[in-house]
Amino acid sequence: MATTKPNAAPKAASKGKADKAAKVEGAQVVAKGYIPTLQKRYKEEITAKLMKEFGYTSVMQVPKLSKITINQGVGSATADKKLVEIAQQELTIISGQRAVLTYSRKDISNFKLRKGMPIGVKVTLRAAKMYEFLERLVAISLPRIRDFKGINEKFDGKGNYTLGVKEQIIYPEIDIDKVTKILGMEITFVTTASKDEEAYALLREFGLPFKNIKK
Repeated sequence: MATTKPNAAPKAASKGKADKAAKVEGAQVVAKGYIPTLQKRYKEEITAKLMKEFGYTSVMQVPKLSKITINQGVGSATADKKLVEIAQQELTIISGQRAVLTYSRKDISNFKLRKGMPIGVKVTLRAAKMYEFLERLVAISLPRIRDFKGINEKFDGKGNYTLGVKEQIIYPEIDIDKVTKILGMEITFVTTASKDEEAYALLREFGLPFKNIKK
């Protein structure tokens, strides 16, 4: 007489949940109603300062930080696909949000690159996770750069700013003993400002350490 295994189905379900959790390791869940410190500061302090500095007549005119995008290219991925998976996991841990893969758009024979091949990772942060990442970047990560003397002030002419980071090991979330390859990344701050001057003032008030702070 055949016997059933009552625990078989729960184990399978449990395994599926474990696999899913492993894939998003490092991603954070923001509690409902939670407001980051920098977001509070923007509403309570920064808005008033910018209104006074630029003579805005309405709060709606004050520029805002709409999103932060982080892009990381993995050139060696053409030779070792595992490097992209590692980069994806690292960026997920750094940002607190699951990073997605970026793919090549065309074939380039000289680089052994085929269309549709994963060549990097990216993440777009908004709302609470955006402010949380920015606070950690300013207070913890940037000061860990060797011989750090501030960041450049070059904007794109449309109120957006891109910061280049040469090594992912400046983030304390990364265990340097487990790093297989040093990778850089580009962090773009997208604002609603119509002028670079306004965007500069906004990011300055958020604490970005520009080399020559303009008061």
